[in-house]
Amino acid sequence: MRLDVNDNKVRALVEKGEFGLEMESLRVNSDGTLAQTPHPFDGDNNITRDFCENQTEMITDVFDDIEDVLRHLKALQNKVNGSLIEDGELLWRFSNPPYFSTPDCIPIADFKGSVYRDYLAEKYGKVKMLLSGIHLNYSLPNESIEALASSSGISAKDYKDTLYLRLAADLVEYSWLIVYLTAASPILDDSFLKYSDIPMQDKEKYASVRCSEIGYWNYFTPAFDYTSADAYVKSIESYVENGDIISPSELYYPIRLKPRGKYDLGLIKNSGINHIELRMLDLNPLSEIGVFKRDLEFIHLLIIYLVFEGEDLPDRERQAEAVNNMKQAALYDSSAAVRLNGKDISVKTAAAQKLLTIYNFAQTYFPEYVSCVLYQLEKINSESYAQRIRRLYADDYMRKGLILAEKFRESGDNVHAFCGKLEGEL
Repeated sequence: MRLDVNDNKVRALVEKGEFGLEMESLRVNSDGTLAQTPHPFDGDNNITRDFCENQTEMITDVFDDIEDVLRHLKALQNKVNGSLIEDGELLWRFSNPPYFSTPDCIPIADFKGSVYRDYLAEKYGKVKMLLSGIHLNYSLPNESIEALASSSGISAKDYKDTLYLRLAADLVEYSWLIVYLTAASPILDDSFLKYSDIPMQDKEKYASVRCSEIGYWNYFTPAFDYTSADAYVKSIESYVENGDIISPSELYYPIRLKPRGKYDLGLIKNSGINHIELRMLDLNPLSEIGVFKRDLEFIHLLIIYLVFEGEDLPDRERQAEAVNNMKQAALYDSSAAVRLNGKDISVKTAAAQKLLTIYNFAQTYFPEYVSCVLYQLEKINSESYAQRIRRLYADDYMRKGLILAEKFRESGDNVHAFCGKLEGEL
């Protein structure tokens, strides 16, 4: 299902979008150690925790404008910071954790019945679960889906499923590009390496630890059937049935297709796919909010581009290649090679080529997005986020990290003032 980019009405429908953000951040004490206090926001649907009791997760509402979703995320961060002042705690601003003495000081989230998280801790280790990031949830408005489906001869549900399945497959293949452009976790404390059995010489190997070979991955490389929602669900269920994972939630993958409400494969089969979750964004300590507006705008443009110009559905080999490309793009060395169209090419060169293609697409059809592509090109031609972060913070990660967390808390007093400086840096 590839749409006609020369149709003005279709372009207008596809350009619309709905966005939600989920941001994880560790609560730390004033000395940088992991907070041991209970999660202070029970009953708040917008503020929960993930694997650790001290891993706060802020979940925005859904908005049809990126600036509005960032505004809500900032408001949630202000709310969390305001509460933490009383306990002398701070939100850690990096995806990679601060120093911790032993894994025993990592408190598993105290949900009623924590058997699942105990299982994860045993299987993958508690240390990896400290890694935090941002998830972007994207969907087209129902009005756009209904209008696009009306001339296709199929139901809006089937149209949406087909569109999102193809888009998810394309986004997996382009995940390397998103990772390369947004990687922002190039600094590792020695405690992380020590208790993860990672050689000390690998300390400076990664630009994004979460997305690298030592990050969030299962012990196998999954492949999915994107031909229908039922086939997609069955391909996930097969890994549960084989004992590779005990739950679909255990499937660590850059792109996830989600139903409305809780993550339940039965809901996907019965009610259809509601949105796409992109799970590869690092917390960016250079941004006052943890993510830059122009990066989210670029991801939206990439989605629009793929709706019109995406690839054929990938086979198992291409899916495995896409995962490996993502891990390569997470390396600090931008000469690392990704494999595209059967050829190895440096990630920096590949990114420049893809960006030029997307730039030409935007200039022709969506000129209001040209600036966010130029922003990405400027990054790869000058200094990446990872390079800048390492230059600013590598020499005193803990001390500077705490100063940054305190500065962030002080900057959050007025969410309305924040709205005028969405690209601000701390």
